[in-house]
Amino acid sequence: MKIKNVLVSQPKPETEKSPYFDLAKKYNLRIDFRPFVQVEGVPVKEFRQSKVDIAEHTAIIFNSRTAIDHFFRTCEEIKVPVNDMWKYFCFSEAIAHYLQKYVVYRKRKIFYGNSTFDDLLTTIQKFPDEKYLVPLSDVHKQEIPSKLTKANINFTKAILYRTVSAKLSDINIKNYDVLVFFSPAGVASLKQNFPDFVQEETCIGAFGPTTAKAVENLGLRLDINAPIPEAPSMPAALELFIRANNK
Repeated sequence: MKIKNVLVSQPKPETEKSPYFDLAKKYNLRIDFRPFVQVEGVPVKEFRQSKVDIAEHTAIIFNSRTAIDHFFRTCEEIKVPVNDMWKYFCFSEAIAHYLQKYVVYRKRKIFYGNSTFDDLLTTIQKFPDEKYLVPLSDVHKQEIPSKLTKANINFTKAILYRTVSAKLSDINIKNYDVLVFFSPAGVASLKQNFPDFVQEETCIGAFGPTTAKAVENLGLRLDINAPIPEAPSMPAALELFIRANNK
């Protein structure tokens, strides 16, 4: 089957230098972008039921900009003043700089790693007397809690936001030859929005082993798998597949 129309379940890239646009031009494809999931904040009433006291913590660990947004949203909604003495520990420099949206950056104690938690943990261990708060989604990797526990760090998880299926009723899913997914939640959204979906000739791509497993668990056929040695990214894997099919 010749591939002509592709739906990527992510926001449209902000830069025209995206490899997806190169693919579209090279193979004369129509590539549409539409997030299959969205993030919503945990309501204040629900957060209060968790009995987490933000004010009693002295340091915050952020793994994303989304975590930053929902931490400060929650503080505002439950009327917890931002403490000038809080220390902030961020996965990367880009996430750390995002704090400027909420605090005066140069006046705060902000630390960041090189986008891996192991690197950040080395810095965290230099401050063993802090009481850390970790804002997270309802569905999150266990890496942070497990490694903090193993390192004997005093911390509390705070579930401040959740990933839910986006509404996709305006999409005709059968118009696409390829559907590309990046998370189990995105795959679940496909079935939630299109309960009568039958795959037939529609090809499905998945990035990462947990996403691939989610596809297979729903009884769907996985046609494009990334990353693999010859295709470390989804655009690269997509190109291999298109090259093989569009002969």
